[in-house]
Amino acid sequence: MKKIGIIMGSASDLPAVEKAMTTLDEFNVPYEVHVYSAHRTPVEVKEFTLAARENGFGAIIAAAGKAAHLAGAIAASTTLPVIGIPVKGSFQDGMDALLSTVQMPGGIPVATVAVNGSENAALLAIQMLAIEDKELADKLDAQRKTAAEKVLRENKEIEDKYNK
Repeated sequence: MKKIGIIMGSASDLPAVEKAMTTLDEFNVPYEVHVYSAHRTPVEVKEFTLAARENGFGAIIAAAGKAAHLAGAIAASTTLPVIGIPVKGSFQDGMDALLSTVQMPGGIPVATVAVNGSENAALLAIQMLAIEDKELADKLDAQRKTAAEKVLRENKEIEDKYNK
């Protein structure tokens, strides 16, 4: 199975990506986590990215706040899918990071999830791997079914309590 790369622009982004790691663990998807900054360590970002496919990665999740150029810097050097997580900072509740991540020029796509949306970033990466992996696709289907069952249980509790 291909692994997922998780790159943070700063160690302070770790709380924003922990749910991605938990989600990947739940699906037994291998991953590597690194701290590389698009601005402070551009050489390391480029080296990692250029070697990612040959090193067994199937997608890369990039989390960054503020200027949030990390996902774009990674996408510029690979044709692997890149998923950007805008990280909420002290300015504009992460809107600055969201806009920096989502506003990519034509030809260099970055899939972007919600601010601090690392669970969805992991699930999107898993869906990408599941295109070629039936076992993983079955796990995703089971997870969706479990989530739907939970909502229906909650609905019944609310209905029973309030609809008399």
